Amino acid sequence: MEIQVLRNVFERNDALAEVTRRMFDEAGVVCLNMIGSAGAGKTSLLEAALPVLTEDLRVAVLEGDIATANDAERIARLDVPVMQLTTEGGCHLSAALVHEAVKRLDLDRLDAVIVENVGNLVCPAAFDIGEHQRIAVLSFAEGDDKPAKYPKLFKTSDLVVLSKCDMADLCDFDAARAEGFVRQVNTEAPVMVVSSRTGQNMDAFVSWMRGRIGATAVSGSPR
Repeated sequence: MEIQVLRNVFERNDALAEVTRRMFDEAGVVCLNMIGSAGAGKTSLLEAALPVLTEDLRVAVLEGDIATANDAERIARLDVPVMQLTTEGGCHLSAALVHEAVKRLDLDRLDAVIVENVGNLVCPAAFDIGEHQRIAVLSFAEGDDKPAKYPKLFKTSDLVVLSKCDMADLCDFDAARAEGFVRQVNTEAPVMVVSSRTGQNMDAFVSWMRGRIGATAVSGSPR
């Protein structure tokens, strides 16, 4: 009985995610879902990338957190439309919460919606929220073995960002080893070593997002 209940939870989530994805597709909007641990640098990456992206693209951000609107306030300072999604204890954003937020957006005036998911390497990777592309963020401070320990996220991601590389001298992190673990479960996703603080490889990160946003939205398959 418990297995059946669990299956029903995922079935309801995935069905609503497909509805949301169709909404994006019909409006010609691309949704990017950014997933990583708390403190991995997701918000900082957005702060560095958005001023460049929004030079010629219309982007809105959905900020997921258990509590507070701290990250949404940081994004709002960039004059980018942003909405805070508070889970009040939930460890991930659900398709239902994202769907309700998307209904409040004027998709006809957007090219992309970037979702910063709740800080967690595990739960967000299991839940489709209607995105087209998934970005995994792993910081140098977390350890290079995380792709082996938490394979679901890295297996289902379209880009892997190894963030905070400016901390390399302070951390026991081998980027080549981390990429090797990624390649055990995902042979296609680019792996980028990036620092939002120094700007290292930020141009490549922005170019990747721009390429996905500029492309025609194609409905994703179940994760």
